[in-house]
Amino acid sequence: MRRLFKFTAWSFAALFLLLIGPLLVATSGSLHSAESWQTASRDSAGIAPLPGETEEAIVHVYGARAWSWRGYFSVHTWISTKEAGADHYQVHEVTGWRRYVVSSRPGDPDRHWYGARPELYADIRGEEAEQLIPAIYDAVASYPYPTEYEAWPGPNSNTFVAWVIRNVPGLDVALPSHAIGKDYLGDRVVAAVPGGVGYQFSLGGYFGVLAGVREGLELNIMGLSLGINPLGLGIKLPGVGELGLRNTNPMPADNP
Repeated sequence: MRRLFKFTAWSFAALFLLLIGPLLVATSGSLHSAESWQTASRDSAGIAPLPGETEEAIVHVYGARAWSWRGYFSVHTWISTKEAGADHYQVHEVTGWRRYVVSSRPGDPDRHWYGARPELYADIRGEEAEQLIPAIYDAVASYPYPTEYEAWPGPNSNTFVAWVIRNVPGLDVALPSHAIGKDYLGDRVVAAVPGGVGYQFSLGGYFGVLAGVREGLELNIMGLSLGINPLGLGIKLPGVGELGLRNTNPMPADNP
């Protein structure tokens, strides 16, 4: 009886630890969205340079809180590219309401995701971006789940972005710990981390561990991750994401 009580207590404590982050997000009032997805903002946030004002190639990785209650738990991520001299950006993402879920088309790179303001995770420009873009196109075209979508545990939009990053040499970008689906590896159980240096173990996105230079250490339980990031001087909380003092991803200051 005592063992059963201890097991139950530990189970509730673990569940509370996993859900405290989403509960804090839900009660904080930090998420403001329209009453309907049809009226929610899809306007540019003004983060990306206007394509007509810059000649250089650009690769951006963005994320924003998912729509409705899903935003308490996760973000939606996407990749934007602009070739050198181009007058538009290409936006590469996965959305779950189409039969063919992969979308790669011209558009605003920094649009609000149905009311949620985007955050720029990585910014690569110039010759480095120019070299990455053809490989990004190839990775987008070879995504192995073009007609599959599962919000949890994957494959979803974050699975897609993680796939592209892993399959483009030199595109070393750590996705946030609350990008549910980034750890979905399909039939594999071990893979390199998106951040470039490190590995992760995952059982279908339900449980896993990750260790990488850019990502730090993460424990994934039922899609929710917690951990620490020594390089970023931060901690990772389920639903909240990383609270850190440094961005470990490529930004313009790293690529003059």
